[in-house]
Amino acid sequence: MLVSVVGAALLRDDPPRVLASRRTEPPHLAGLWEFPGGKVEPGESDEQALVRELREELGVLAVVGERLGEDLPIGDTAVLRVYLCRIVSGEPALVDHDEHRWLTADELEDVPWIPVDLPLVAELRTLLTRTD
Repeated sequence: MLVSVVGAALLRDDPPRVLASRRTEPPHLAGLWEFPGGKVEPGESDEQALVRELREELGVLAVVGERLGEDLPIGDTAVLRVYLCRIVSGEPALVDHDEHRWLTADELEDVPWIPVDLPLVAELRTLLTRTD
């Protein structure tokens, strides 16, 4: 059985930006950037897990929107699902990360992403540059 992991593409407007968070562990991922999130606990929906993880990891209350992309395998044991989210209360705190950055579409490649998140960067760039 695969472990479910959820991530948040936290969006902000004016200009359109997404939050990237720099990992401190495990050692092989330290210094790389990710969409914050974590494991789905038994009995939780993806959305419930994401709200909990964002409260624990960032100290924010967020609303979860639509999925971004497809399921992304994390090795042979887990799958990542990323959702578009917006903060409704609080500002991201440094709890599990050592830096946060709000990136515009043009800045998405300014940070080295963890490999599992990288396939979503192009899709996110399109989303951040939409003018509809």
